[in-house]
Amino acid sequence: MKQTFDVTGMSCAACSARVEKAASAVDGVESVAVNLLKNSMDVTMADEDADFVIGDVVEAVTKAGYGATPRPAKTGNAKTSGAASAAAQAAPVAAAEAERRTVRTRLIVSIAFTVPLFYLSMGHMFGWPLPEAFLGDQNALTFAFTQFLLLLPVIFVDFKFFNNGFRSLAHGAPNMDSLIALGSAASTAYGIYAIYQIGIGLGAGDMHAVHMASMDLYFESAAMILTLITLGKYFEARAKGRTTDALAKLMDLAPKQALRRLPDGTEELVDVDAVREGDVLVVKAGDSVPVDGVVVEGTGVVDESLLTGESIPVEKEAGSQVTGATINTSGWFAMRAERVGDDTTLAGIMRLVDEATSTKAPIEKIADKISGVFVPAVIVIAIATFCIWLALGAPFSTAMSFGISVLVISCPCALGLATPTAIMVGTGRGATQGILIKSAETLERAHDVQTVVFDKTGTLTEGKPEVTDVFTTDIADTEGLASLALSLEEKSEHPLAAAIVAWARENGAQAQNVEDFEAVPGGGLVATVDGAVAYAGNPRLMGIGNVNIDALSTQAESLASDGKTPLYFAIGGKLAGMIAVADVVKPTSAAAVAELRAMGLRTVMLTGDNIRTAKAIQRQTGVDAVIAGVLPDGKEREIRTLQESGKVAMVGDGVNDAPALARADIGIAIGAGSDIAIESADIVLMRPAVTDVPAAMQLSRATLRNIKQNLFWALIYNAVCIPVAAGAFAFAGVALNPMIAAAAMSLSSVCVVSNALRLRSWKPKFASSADAATTSAAASGGPANSEAPQAGVASGPSAPDAKAPAHPGPTPASDSATEAAAEGEAAPEREQAAHVDAPLQKEASERKEPAMEKTLIVEGMMCPKCVAHVKEALEGVSGVEAAAVDLEAKTAVVTLAADLSDDVLRNAVTEAGYEVVEVR
Repeated sequence: MKQTFDVTGMSCAACSARVEKAASAVDGVESVAVNLLKNSMDVTMADEDADFVIGDVVEAVTKAGYGATPRPAKTGNAKTSGAASAAAQAAPVAAAEAERRTVRTRLIVSIAFTVPLFYLSMGHMFGWPLPEAFLGDQNALTFAFTQFLLLLPVIFVDFKFFNNGFRSLAHGAPNMDSLIALGSAASTAYGIYAIYQIGIGLGAGDMHAVHMASMDLYFESAAMILTLITLGKYFEARAKGRTTDALAKLMDLAPKQALRRLPDGTEELVDVDAVREGDVLVVKAGDSVPVDGVVVEGTGVVDESLLTGESIPVEKEAGSQVTGATINTSGWFAMRAERVGDDTTLAGIMRLVDEATSTKAPIEKIADKISGVFVPAVIVIAIATFCIWLALGAPFSTAMSFGISVLVISCPCALGLATPTAIMVGTGRGATQGILIKSAETLERAHDVQTVVFDKTGTLTEGKPEVTDVFTTDIADTEGLASLALSLEEKSEHPLAAAIVAWARENGAQAQNVEDFEAVPGGGLVATVDGAVAYAGNPRLMGIGNVNIDALSTQAESLASDGKTPLYFAIGGKLAGMIAVADVVKPTSAAAVAELRAMGLRTVMLTGDNIRTAKAIQRQTGVDAVIAGVLPDGKEREIRTLQESGKVAMVGDGVNDAPALARADIGIAIGAGSDIAIESADIVLMRPAVTDVPAAMQLSRATLRNIKQNLFWALIYNAVCIPVAAGAFAFAGVALNPMIAAAAMSLSSVCVVSNALRLRSWKPKFASSADAATTSAAASGGPANSEAPQAGVASGPSAPDAKAPAHPGPTPASDSATEAAAEGEAAPEREQAAHVDAPLQKEASERKEPAMEKTLIVEGMMCPKCVAHVKEALEGVSGVEAAAVDLEAKTAVVTLAADLSDDVLRNAVTEAGYEVVEVR
């Protein structure tokens, strides 16, 4: 089992290394992961000894000089323990805020006493006016003792450094606090020694000794060390608090209440934790969906952008799945709760983000090894520096100054923060983009991937058959063919039948009277339709019925080469038409593959389909290689083979992909896929958009690059500053006093955390082709809207409302048919020539022309409701085809059907209550 502990007393990487070492030494402990940023520790132990091991771990950490408290286990059913889970995940956010407030109080008090102390001690050097009571050697004791009194409150509020530092030193595990405590204590002790020297000098009348002692008090150095370190800790606490922003935003999404419908039809407002599976909840316009479930009544338009990153709201109706924390922007619906408490999608996302930030990347081991010896080494260097300067004949105060500078400039804290800050910000940022990364190790391993393997069905393709092409003959027009197809196929249980039935009903077809229905194995369907024998199926069935299919055989061959399945329909012994069905490629697949190739990655498609279909999908997506005819149990073997050439990432969505996902170096599951696939994966994509695959790779590279920058800064800072502080370049006039050293030390930690915070602005960057494909997908409803038809048909002239084909350009079959019609060919063998709607071809061509776009910079948007208002206002303008509004970027990208002036768009947004500051 895994137990999480809250750890107190840690201040730097040396602390976390010491805690981890102490806990790992306990019998029964299998693994330990300490997170300095979250002040937590995850311990994996054997279930049977858990109670004993937990107590032993607490005792071991306490003996090491720190505190450890086990977090209480969740009680009750997971279905109803959402509040407890949310509270546990809120701990890092609350702790960060509490730390910031505490450090701010300490900082205010420290500054309040350090400023007058600095003024008093340095005023005479800068010619600042001072009261007579502090001037002259005769007042040296008043001058010195007043400084000591001003120092005491600073020591009192910052006594944490002394308490933790000397305690760690006593346990043989010195940390950053030990360095600060030693440096400031040495300065204070020397100042107290100087006060005694002043008193002795005054008593002996030795004013020279009094003067010299009053110049070497070092009280201001002690105060400045403590104050500047506290200032650095305050900035660090603020920055660390911002690293948990992503987790805080996720928690803010969680609805607090739900409107539950009672059996008598009345409604009551209840806490979301009171919702149970099976409850019927009412969601009105503007409300958040309380939990995961399915719509049972009504319709709505739901904004899922905060969970999936998909900016286009999705229409929901009876039977549609809805996710908790998404927002119903318009409409009204009732839903049945299916997943509540810890089982909701939001709870799962929060859990994954929390777990990912609690893990360690392999690169962090570098910092851990250095941290284990860093502080003792610094103490040795400081003592050596002091001794060497004394041996060289330097005054005691000079030697002490160099020794203290070495102590306070060294920064093990920067080493400890280098990796966890970047991991926390990176994984949190990924979550807001719909990319869930399960561990820090995954982030690092993804950086080294050389080959990306895609499953075909449901990953590169939509995963469900759709009608792509329709050809009619002189026997029937599109309406007649649709009616015939509906009459035959609605009685079939074949997977392709559902796609044809859906297409026919979309075209308003009515089923005719069907008798003597029969399914011919390996052939198709035979029935009597309105008294005439009708056939639906492959060429073999048409041969059985003596139906001549020569008129469409060329087109059928071309469709088959494109990976489509052509089905013939005949009635009364004559061919009526042909309908092609295929699992169409997702709009984002080709763009994703192109982006991966641009990143230097090899792409492979793994499928159980035949090589002909696989090659057709390869042509459409651009993958580098295909491996076809692979049975489900053979996918894992193929991944193992590919791993012989380098690191492999596997992208899949089905149950049969789980072994391959587990075998791959990085398993990536499409979020809309099966629970087993998601469980087996290292990265989960919330959206079915394949472009999130290269986005995940980019995030990995950006995060690892940030970690390396942090480690470089932390290491180079110490490597350069420690020799300077030790006086190695004093001969050249380059030296640091303890106050400057303390300021430098504080700045180093702040720089590391600030650099990690740059990841908060990370966004996936795609080449222009990828951007175009993604924008097109979003404008058409995008992959997130699985309820919208993804493919249309090219059909006869009797179907003016038919959609253009979803695949780029007309099929070869369509081309040949169009050319035949244009040339007016009337050869005998083409008496039943296929008809393709020329106006539709023209419409499809027009649609390929790039749309005009304008980008508006909009101020005043605060929430998803604002996004919906701006979107509605812009799309209400005549000539605007679509508007994609981004809350975080404060932009609205408007696609125009005709040229519109900037003022028209600006006025529409202004009337909605928002301000347009720029139109691009």
